[in-house]
Amino acid sequence: MLLQPAIGSGRKACNRIPREASETVIIFDKPVRGLSQAALARFVSRAQRTAGLRGQVNVWVTANRKLRGLNRQFRGKDEPTDVLSFPRLDQSAKLAGDIAISVDMARHNAHLLGHRLAEEIKILALHGLLHLAGYNHERDDGKMAREEYRLRKSLALPAALLERSGGSTRRLAGAKRSPRSAARAKPHTRRAVR
Repeated sequence: MLLQPAIGSGRKACNRIPREASETVIIFDKPVRGLSQAALARFVSRAQRTAGLRGQVNVWVTANRKLRGLNRQFRGKDEPTDVLSFPRLDQSAKLAGDIAISVDMARHNAHLLGHRLAEEIKILALHGLLHLAGYNHERDDGKMAREEYRLRKSLALPAALLERSGGSTRRLAGAKRSPRSAARAKPHTRRAVR
């Protein structure tokens, strides 16, 4: 997993090793009621096929403080966030990228919206997959929001992340977004997309 240096030693080991490049690797630091690693891996693989994204996807479901640390390290924002995506650096690589999800923010959003935590984790995973596929809602005049809506319907999910916020760039749990500065990104380092 490319996030490994940022993850630290406190994470739980993954139950399985990927056998092929397109296999999804899921790591839960915190359990998610009603959602197993295998079920989330199946969902991510199905969503990935539906979105036309190739390559291995790694998903890390963890706590707010871990996402805050990644947000600070890769985006220069010292605040928690619900999902971060780390697209592959090398276009020839067999890895599509990594997604980190805050189970704490997902729980909060699910409670506010009246659906299950497992559904919210899937919504955030779908949002992250679209970033890995090259979408950027901060710059695309609604293209990502339309695709997220289409995929959400296809995958039988409740309101998508961008749809439920009216396409704005604000998150339900209160974190704010601003356009990522190209000047802030360092060459040959991972960049997170939110």
